[in-house]
Amino acid sequence: MLTGALLILAPLFLGFALALDNRRLMTAIHYTVEGLVYFILALLGLGLGQMEGLALQLGNMAVQVAALVVVLLLANMAGLWLFHRWQPMEVETDDAPRPGYQRLFLAGLKPLAAVAVGVLAGYFVLPDLPMAEDLATWSLMLLLFLIGLQLRNAGLSLRKLLMNRQGLGIALAMAGSSLLAGLALAPWMDLAWHESLALASGFGWYSLSGIVVGDALGPAWGGVAFLNDVIREIIALAIIPLLIVRRPAMAIGYGGATAMDFTLPVIRSSGGLTCVPVAIASGFVLSFLSPVLMGVFLSLG
Repeated sequence: MLTGALLILAPLFLGFALALDNRRLMTAIHYTVEGLVYFILALLGLGLGQMEGLALQLGNMAVQVAALVVVLLLANMAGLWLFHRWQPMEVETDDAPRPGYQRLFLAGLKPLAAVAVGVLAGYFVLPDLPMAEDLATWSLMLLLFLIGLQLRNAGLSLRKLLMNRQGLGIALAMAGSSLLAGLALAPWMDLAWHESLALASGFGWYSLSGIVVGDALGPAWGGVAFLNDVIREIIALAIIPLLIVRRPAMAIGYGGATAMDFTLPVIRSSGGLTCVPVAIASGFVLSFLSPVLMGVFLSLG
């Protein structure tokens, strides 16, 4: 298991070690990453669709997802509120154009659609595909390598990101509260403590958590991890405009790893320019912590 975890992590750090200075290549990488995400999610759905006793397990999965979402939401809000009280952040709103929230919510549903297509194909159409699991693993490794390239060549200074006290503090509060929630849920979900911690370490990165957890714990738990992180992203879109003026740490932090990309337009438009470097720093740190923590926790089994 440790070897598998290291194989998953190695491409991310290898990609981050390579500097590129070719805008066309970076554009091609961007579209390749987008395509790979949906391909990996379809393979996750395929595994779910071909799982024995799928209909019987759906009810249990729904309960587990609901518990994970609610407990993580409460724990994250508490941890981020405490950080806000300790290190309050002032927000200066401006007249930036508001993003199309309907478009963002629809974009948030695309991952669910990709998994649903995979489930239907696996359940009704395709025969058992023994190579699907290996294909998903290798696709994920390629995805992490490309994401490492994106992070390294995004024009961001690693030193400045790590020196952003607000962003770093929000990321650590988010990660710490998530891990506490994972420990609290372990007995109820009948998982080993390290497996429950891995489930809680997705931080909104659904394409990573679904495949990594599914590979280690089975497709049902992979589906639970995926749905938990997709729902986090959708909830974040709803609460950011409501919280960011008075409680910016809570609004930025709950989005997890998505604060540096998917939810960033909402953070920018609702909280102003002062929130942007904080959100990027927080999302960047959580994007690195997520695969590392999942790999370490799952290697303990």
